[in-house]
Amino acid sequence: MATIERVATRKNLLPYDGLRGWIDKVAELGDLRIVEGADCATDIGMATELLQHHADAPSVIFDAIPGFPKGHRVIVNQFGTTARIALTFGLPTDLKKGELSLRMLQKIEQSKIIPAEFVEEGPVLENTQIGDAVNVDLFPSPRWHELDGGAYIGTGSFDVTRDADTGDVNLGTYRVMSMDRKTVGFYISPGKHGRIHRDKYWERNEPLPALIVVGGDPLLLLAACTELPYGVSEYDWVGGVRGAAYPVIKGRVTGLPMPADAEIVFEGYVAKDVKRVEGPFGEWAGYYASGAREEPVLDIKAVYYRNNPIVNGFPPQVPPDEQQRFRAIQRSALLQQELAKASVPGVTQCWCHEAGGARMFVAVSIKQLYPGHARQVGHVAAMCHVGAYAGRYIIVVDDDIDVTNLEELMWAVSTRSDPATSIDIIPRAWSTPLDPRISPEDKKAGKMMNSRAVIDATRPWEWREQFPAVNRPSPQWRKKSEEKWGWVVNRVGKKA
Repeated sequence: MATIERVATRKNLLPYDGLRGWIDKVAELGDLRIVEGADCATDIGMATELLQHHADAPSVIFDAIPGFPKGHRVIVNQFGTTARIALTFGLPTDLKKGELSLRMLQKIEQSKIIPAEFVEEGPVLENTQIGDAVNVDLFPSPRWHELDGGAYIGTGSFDVTRDADTGDVNLGTYRVMSMDRKTVGFYISPGKHGRIHRDKYWERNEPLPALIVVGGDPLLLLAACTELPYGVSEYDWVGGVRGAAYPVIKGRVTGLPMPADAEIVFEGYVAKDVKRVEGPFGEWAGYYASGAREEPVLDIKAVYYRNNPIVNGFPPQVPPDEQQRFRAIQRSALLQQELAKASVPGVTQCWCHEAGGARMFVAVSIKQLYPGHARQVGHVAAMCHVGAYAGRYIIVVDDDIDVTNLEELMWAVSTRSDPATSIDIIPRAWSTPLDPRISPEDKKAGKMMNSRAVIDATRPWEWREQFPAVNRPSPQWRKKSEEKWGWVVNRVGKKA
């Protein structure tokens, strides 16, 4: 990630401030639609699934939701196009996904950590509920998938927690199920930073203080979805990308920092011995893999929200969907960064494929430099922080392959790898109860591990110079061909 270096507060370099500023910019792009009258029980979830499976669909704000005041809104499909992802990072909106990933990496590398700045006031304090006045049923909470065990107010939310030993603040996205007016349940997979924080408090026999930001800045949400190093606060990382400190306010109950411009924030405690049934929920791998079981809950002591608040809806679907389109771009950039930090040379491009949930199917192209280079790249990619959680297949190819192109990638696997000699297996790797391939018996026993296949689909080092030439035209030949004969591929065109 960006170097941990404190720099002076500067002006926000992004073209927007907070969620509402982002919405204004999306409207300027012609990428926003307002829908009124859709209900939380079925309509919003059904429409969202359709939107997320169309790569050019707009972002949609649902308003006038039955049972809720007009102005209490839900926004979905925020990051369904590369243009809106680019906008979120302040990059040109006409970039293709591979180029956007590399530009994003460049921006991250050039950023320096800027610590969050505490302020006394902000729009999130326009309305406050404390104690007996708490009623989270005031906000629309959709049922996102047909077989979900209930409504989930938190899909595009993020939890704010603190390390009990170091005081480091973390933001992480974990699904949040609506329970009652003062309680929400949330699931955190083993090994995630929020879970580590929770376990530390519980080891002290103390409840975990926590905030859940249900609506807020798009870049904070995307940062909370990202594998940042342990101890690096997403607030500070986003400050570096913005070029200015993110303004935060101390929660009145826990003292945890909440975004001053957040739409809705829940504040409370998570006790070790208080659990309720959570799930099932349609998950990022495309299954209801973790089922329904007892999970901890947030006992909400305070709620803060803006006038006419907006809930972020970011539910996972069967890949590829909105989540994976974004995660593929950002996670690919971070994987390339981690390979560089591991001093692995010759890496030209990384891609965490959308079809694999941007985790389970990863490809890296390299310029081969020495014997064993491809295997080194594959094993590091499999076990670095970005690749370690719930990975499955890691494919290494030569630099003539566009790893963002699934057909081109599988052509390389089919023609340059040999099943008996090109595949390494890594057993007992870090996975999750959300992994659909872990058996019910292993899940019950707590064995949340899987294996990894590292597939070397490069030309074999020993005889790479004798490998058959590719019958693809040279760039010069292709240019000449397109100039002379490009017109024949146009159905309605004809030679001038």
